[in-house]
Amino acid sequence: MRSVCAYCGVGCGVRVEREGEVWHLSGDEAHPANRGALCIKGASLIESLDIPRRLLYPRWGGERIGWEAALDRLAGELTRIIGESGPESVALYLSGQLTCEDYYVANKLMKGFIGSPHVDTNSRLCMASAVVAHQRAFGEDLVPACYEDLELADLVVLAGANTAWTHPVLFRRLQQARERRPAMRLVVIDPRETMTASQGDLHLPLRPGSDLALWSGLGRYLLDEGLWDREYVARHVAGFDALAATLDDPRWRPEAVAEACDLPLADLLGFYRLFGATARTLTLFCQGINQSRQGGDQAGAIINAHLLTGRIGKPGAAPFSMTGQPNAMGGREVGGLATQLAAHMGFDQESQDRLARFWGAPRVVTGPGHKAVDLFEAVHRGEIRALWVLGTNPAASLPDTLRVREALARCELLVVSEITDQSDTAGFAHLLLPAAAWGEKGGTVTNSERTLSRQRPFLPPPGEVRPDWWALTQVARRLGFEQAFPYEHEHQIFCEHAALSGFENRGERHFDISALATLTREQYEGLEPLSWPVNRAHPAGCRRLFEDGRFATPDGRARLVVPAEPGPVTLAPAQRGETPVPGVGLLLNSGRLRDQWHTMTRTGHVARLQEAEPWPTLRLGAASLRTLGAEPGDLLAIESEQGLAHALAERDEGLREGEAFMPMHWSEAHGRGAGVNRLVAPRVDPLSGQPAFKQSRVWVSARPLLWQGLWLGSEPWAHPIEWWARRTLGTHGGALCQWLASWQESEAQSWGRLNRAGNWLRLPQARGWLAIELCQGRINSLLLVTPTPRSVRIDTLASLLGAPLQADALITTLDQALAGASRLICSCLRVSERQILAAIEEQGIGEVAGLQALLGCGSNCGTCLPEVARLVERHRSD
Repeated sequence: MRSVCAYCGVGCGVRVEREGEVWHLSGDEAHPANRGALCIKGASLIESLDIPRRLLYPRWGGERIGWEAALDRLAGELTRIIGESGPESVALYLSGQLTCEDYYVANKLMKGFIGSPHVDTNSRLCMASAVVAHQRAFGEDLVPACYEDLELADLVVLAGANTAWTHPVLFRRLQQARERRPAMRLVVIDPRETMTASQGDLHLPLRPGSDLALWSGLGRYLLDEGLWDREYVARHVAGFDALAATLDDPRWRPEAVAEACDLPLADLLGFYRLFGATARTLTLFCQGINQSRQGGDQAGAIINAHLLTGRIGKPGAAPFSMTGQPNAMGGREVGGLATQLAAHMGFDQESQDRLARFWGAPRVVTGPGHKAVDLFEAVHRGEIRALWVLGTNPAASLPDTLRVREALARCELLVVSEITDQSDTAGFAHLLLPAAAWGEKGGTVTNSERTLSRQRPFLPPPGEVRPDWWALTQVARRLGFEQAFPYEHEHQIFCEHAALSGFENRGERHFDISALATLTREQYEGLEPLSWPVNRAHPAGCRRLFEDGRFATPDGRARLVVPAEPGPVTLAPAQRGETPVPGVGLLLNSGRLRDQWHTMTRTGHVARLQEAEPWPTLRLGAASLRTLGAEPGDLLAIESEQGLAHALAERDEGLREGEAFMPMHWSEAHGRGAGVNRLVAPRVDPLSGQPAFKQSRVWVSARPLLWQGLWLGSEPWAHPIEWWARRTLGTHGGALCQWLASWQESEAQSWGRLNRAGNWLRLPQARGWLAIELCQGRINSLLLVTPTPRSVRIDTLASLLGAPLQADALITTLDQALAGASRLICSCLRVSERQILAAIEEQGIGEVAGLQALLGCGSNCGTCLPEVARLVERHRSD
């Protein structure tokens, strides 16, 4: 059975086969996105289906309730609230992990029949700035490139993107293309020296917030040096005079831009010259560009550079916005954002009338609804009284999460459709609805290159689990809209969605898949991946847009967009109000890890995805660590205007001093006060409404502890503790490991509390002690109090769980566990640093290829190759 991965926007095809009772997953060699390759997350999809505390039945107020009663009550409450406060008192918050069919029903119900414009999606947090840039430049939200352009380009620019970690399969295609074509150049623009940046021919570690200055400066340079395409601009582009006048300012000369970006002038000019001289230039940009208070302008400045040089709609030449979720683009196609209607239509009168006639809708909304941050503020104020959240976790993913949690707690009616009751948001719900997970539901999704793929079910839904489109349809019928929501299968929804895309579409909207509107059920089930438009002009799809130089604007010309203020974003000084905050003031960046996904509701229980990065960390430069008097593994307190968080110190040699990086994945479900978004202010791009996750002013201090240690057991630590973080141990029956830290209760007090709660033994160690809980003569739980928990081999220690208490075996195992842990380098094949060093030092292997042949490291997704190469360089003998 063929399907598509449930994670990032690459949209990798997968094959799932059953052998007895065991399912096996592999990459789909026939899928154009990945050609059989998979990253560690994709390869772990089957393991991710073992969802802890799976939500199997509807619950109202925590009590099980049947679907009929749940839907009747939900529809009744919505009717009451709408009757009292109007349709705008209800809202939906959706997810880029829903299918197009889920999205379509949600959007139709709210914007066409209930009459509320307040439908937004977590794509607002990652893609909204790119959407604004596309709409302003092209007239429509369009990504013109395809993945083949990676292999055809002579210059690839990665702007604000750690692609090796966030889109590993795509980056592997780039690595392989560079191996075949050594003359290809790679430039990486990122404040951090990431795993991606370390592989570039040129890395520009610019000052955070100065991307717009860099790209505006490039526009000025292209004009000054005569490196722009006059003929292309004259024929296909509007707005040249206004942009040229804006850039005709001394601030955008290379010398001034280099100073604004804090870059060596030679490096800046090296990039400008390379861009100017290379016709086949592909610029990929992602969250470092989008997640900014000027994200729309930053993305627009990148597009400006491509329009000025005519590098768009051509092989190997385009601006390319990479999406972060499996269906972030599909959600935009069906109108999932509050700032659009369905099928790429806006709020003009013609579009409203067209949609009303096609749907037979009585209440098509006439203007945009609340964007995500504003939506939850409206919930906080009580203006939105009923909120239905589907497939996302805003209590952890939105900025200023403490205030978002207040809003959720105040909401009169909160409905959450989820696969587990362990998400942060699920804990606030009045009504929990059990949603189908990947592998249990069918539909379509659209990846970063506009390729539409079928997501196919291969497992029966457990319990009373249902797909989201079904629950939405059932509510619509109970609200009196039976005739408009006749859906019994996602095939019907898809065909309606496809028909709408072509309805009265005379070519003014490029999003058109109307050739698929008449698919039979059998044809839908067998639908092969293809890129839109798919219509009469392009019956087999279209890989690359704008090849004819015609754009989706009234006159067919693209627009050069003048940014509002093309200068660096300035931040408040390192003090809070009038009272200085103790600690070191730093500029905080946040982002993804290679092996985790969003707020870990899908990946946090998969043990092998936690091995490389098991704990929440704050990454700092060496000077910042020295200033704090901290060592790697020490607990740090991180404070901002929004709140307080805690994480473990980690040294990062790729950071600019004065800056820090904190992964986005941990939430209150996986670590107490470990979520980075409790520190992030709700500052947004004024055009897109996308939050600025990349630039937060924080104050960091070391947290003195009375004790810390590791807890291992089948149940979480049950006693009061100031800080904890947890991980799953896959080889020990799903046992948990928690890092515990206390700055209020002494070791003696903690031991006394523990000893009174069960049958415990306490064994002193050289530095600390080990407490063992026995149950029928076997070890049930462990608490190892040690000043250095990060150096413990946790899997070795966990091997004691369930074993009989035998002194010699206990001492031997404990000695091995305390001998020192080795960092996991290759997640795909589980190759540690210790194994690599042994091969280098003991077997004399001095080349990466030799390590690949012996150990396999770097032979799958390739993201660990730079680290392997560094180890070889540092440790091989002369």
